[in-house]
Amino acid sequence: MKVLVATDKPFAKVAVDGIRKEIEAAGYELALLEKYGEKAKLLDAVKDADAIIIRSDIIDAEVLDAAKQLKIVVRAGAGYDNVDLEAATAHNVCVMNTPGQNSNAVAELAFGLMVMAVRNMYNGTSGTELKGKKLGIHAYGNVGRNVARIAKGFGMEIYAYDAFCPKEVIENDGVKAVGSAEELYATCAHSGYCRNKELYQSCFGRQDAERRTAGEHSP
Repeated sequence: MKVLVATDKPFAKVAVDGIRKEIEAAGYELALLEKYGEKAKLLDAVKDADAIIIRSDIIDAEVLDAAKQLKIVVRAGAGYDNVDLEAATAHNVCVMNTPGQNSNAVAELAFGLMVMAVRNMYNGTSGTELKGKKLGIHAYGNVGRNVARIAKGFGMEIYAYDAFCPKEVIENDGVKAVGSAEELYATCAHSGYCRNKELYQSCFGRQDAERRTAGEHSP
């Protein structure tokens, strides 16, 4: 069995080493296709692959047509918008994702950006602190919960709204649950996390999703 890791934006070496160790221990062959740039290289590489591991790489009908032996596609991340699920079903290919696996990394990145923002992008001026500031989290899933955990260490006042997560679950984490997105935005600056466009629109509302796509951000 041949497992292809196809990543135009490669994994870190430690991640590749971990994947290789597990695959080879199971008696399978690992093939790497990194920074391939051109779709033609991907189409050639998938011809004899039984399984593919990807990041944000596009797996569409053309790729699936070329992958005659393919049985499974694994997306390293929560979203799967980059995989044509209808085409995969037609080709009898299983598609899986890995929700939660990179949620802490995303949360840490969010805080790195917050620190940069309040420090005026390190432009030589003094800036301010996150301590005591109000943080609103829209969508209290894996990433949102990690953001809340880190925010506690910064001494922030944390609020959250999630249309699907019970209020009790949010408040059990020591986070103040609010009743609507409007209330959240009126209370504090916010950070939102959803795994794909359709769910984003159900979480945030179509109008908010569209203006974010256009580059406009809520305060």
